[in-house]
Amino acid sequence: MTAALTTHLGPADVEAAAGRIAGQVRHTPLLPGLPAPGRRRRGWGLLLKAEHLQHSGSFKMRGAANAVLALGAREIVTGSSGNHGIALARLAAPLGVRVTVVLAEGASPAKITLIRALGGQTVSVPGGVAERESRARELARETGAVLVPSSDDELVVAGQGTVGREILADAPDTETVYVPAGGGGLLAGVCLAARDHPVRVVGVEPAGTPRYARSLAAGRPVRLAPGDTVADGLRGQQPGLVPYPIIRDRVDDLIAVSDSEILAAVALLRRRGVEAEPSGAVALAGALRAGRDGGRAVAIVSGGNTTAALTAAITSYTSHTPYSSHTPHTSYTPHASHTSYAAHPHREDLS
Repeated sequence: MTAALTTHLGPADVEAAAGRIAGQVRHTPLLPGLPAPGRRRRGWGLLLKAEHLQHSGSFKMRGAANAVLALGAREIVTGSSGNHGIALARLAAPLGVRVTVVLAEGASPAKITLIRALGGQTVSVPGGVAERESRARELARETGAVLVPSSDDELVVAGQGTVGREILADAPDTETVYVPAGGGGLLAGVCLAARDHPVRVVGVEPAGTPRYARSLAAGRPVRLAPGDTVADGLRGQQPGLVPYPIIRDRVDDLIAVSDSEILAAVALLRRRGVEAEPSGAVALAGALRAGRDGGRAVAIVSGGNTTAALTAAITSYTSHTPYSSHTPHTSYTPHASHTSYAAHPHREDLS
C-alpha cells in the first residue's frame, strides 16, 4: 500500500552524488537576502541559495548530471516542464547521448526552443503532467531508451540533495530552509541532506497545486486535477513514489503561496538584481509569508530561466551549434512530437 512507502536513500547517497557531479555543476553562492517586512532590525536574516546561477539556469542540472553519469545510457527519454529537459540536453550533447523530452501543452515555447538548440528532440502532448509522464514511459518502452524522470527517481533526488548539502556546509547555523515543491525532487533531496541536521525544512507549493499538502493529509500520494499557476515548473499533479516517503518522514512544514505572492517575490528579487523565473521565486514567497522572528533562514532561488535568459541562451547556442536548426519537434495525440557566472560560495549576514 502507498501508505507503507519507504526509502533506503540517505545522506550517503547525496555525498556520492556530490562527488560524481563535481565536474558538471557549480557550487552556487549564498547571496545576501531580504529582511521580512517589519523585521529589518529584529535579527531575522534571510539568505538566497543562488541556483539561478547554476549551469543550464536551474538546480535541475544536479539531478540530471547524477543520473546521466551514473547510468551511462546512450539514449534517454524524460518528461519535463522545461528545465530538466534543458539540463539533460546540455549534458547529453558532449557525451554523445540522445535525449528526447516530452512536454505537456502549456510548456514554455522558449524552453522548447532551447532544448532543440542544445540538440534534444522534443515531443508535445495534450493534457497535463500526468499525460506527459505517461507518454515518456511509453516512448522509453517503445525505443529502449532509459527513462530519467524529472523528480521521481533516486539518482535525480540524490543529485538535487547537493543543494541542501552546500547550504548546510556554507551556513551550518541555518535554522530554516525554504524549498519550492513541484514534483518533489528538490524538496526530497534537501530532506535527505538534512536528515541528521536540526534545520527546519519547509516546502513551498503554489496554492493551485498543493499535491504534497493534500497527500500528507491523506496519508498517501493523491492525484490532483491539472492545476494552473504562474510557476510553470511546479504544476505536478501527484507526488512521486521516490520523493513522497522522504518528504513525509522529514519535512517540517508546507506552505501554500498565491500567484500574486509569487509574482511579488519575482519583483522583489529583480529589484535586488536577481533574475528569477516564477518557479524560482516560490521559496522566497513562502519565506516572506512565514515571516519568522529571529534566526537564520535560506530560501532557494531554484531557477532563472526567464524569457530574456532563454532568448540569450538560444541565440548563443544556435550561433555556435550547427545541428540545432534541424533538431525535430513533434506533437503526439493518443491514437492519431545560459549565461555563465563565476560563482563562489559565500555568505553575508543580513539584519
